[in-house]
Amino acid sequence: MTNAPIPTTAAATTAPLVLRETLDATAILTLNRPDARNSLSAAMIVALTEAFDAIARDRAIRAVVLAANGPAFSAGHDLKEMATRRSDPDRGRAFFMQVMTACSEVMQQIVRLPQPVIAAVHATATAAGCQLVASCDLAVASAAARFATPGVNIGLFCSTPMVALSRNVARKHAMEMLLTGDLISAEDAQRIGLVNRVVAQGREREEALALARKIAAKSTHVVKIGKEAFYRQLELDLAGAYAYASNVMVENMLARDAEEGIAAFVEKRPPKWEDR
Repeated sequence: MTNAPIPTTAAATTAPLVLRETLDATAILTLNRPDARNSLSAAMIVALTEAFDAIARDRAIRAVVLAANGPAFSAGHDLKEMATRRSDPDRGRAFFMQVMTACSEVMQQIVRLPQPVIAAVHATATAAGCQLVASCDLAVASAAARFATPGVNIGLFCSTPMVALSRNVARKHAMEMLLTGDLISAEDAQRIGLVNRVVAQGREREEALALARKIAAKSTHVVKIGKEAFYRQLELDLAGAYAYASNVMVENMLARDAEEGIAAFVEKRPPKWEDR
């Protein structure tokens, strides 16, 4: 296993904001701003952006686990940092737009990443922290984890977290979280579809890594095709989704790994992926 800080163009800090470990074919990214409950400061967003950029280019990485250090998974945007910009001539408008745009881009970056991303949530994830979990392809939560979109309680509706949340859970569940701001348990998060699994406290990273290893055993070419198709078809009407998915299936069928996988199934042997 290797462990190295993510390089960042943001101002230097006393500790790396995002750590990266590589375990076999899995990259483990760890939010590392525990004293600020891993709030998504402008510098943290830059560090995450650079981390995902590097992973997207790394053909050796087949899956990603996103975890966090400290008492919280992530408390969302750094409200103290944002409040200090109210003294700007434009009352912070330009800075707020910069942060929201950059944060939204990170969430979309996760969706566009060729490798599946699995959140390992050990504790509370609120506001943009909840958005981060919802943006991941899969999520494993500790029984001690809690989730909320509490912006409404401080006069700042969680409009950007709403985008990812409403694409993961049913409308009425999403609206209840958004309108009440209440914390929900890991079990309720699983019930409404925000997380895949709830495990005993302290086992969330191990379980996420087990999922990553299972995914890593598949063809990366096929997983990339499938992940991209999954998100794209969701935005289409039924007929459009079937037309698009049919084209994807044909192209996938012509791929070398589909030919190998079908042959291995027929011949009752393990497939030998070439990732093409």
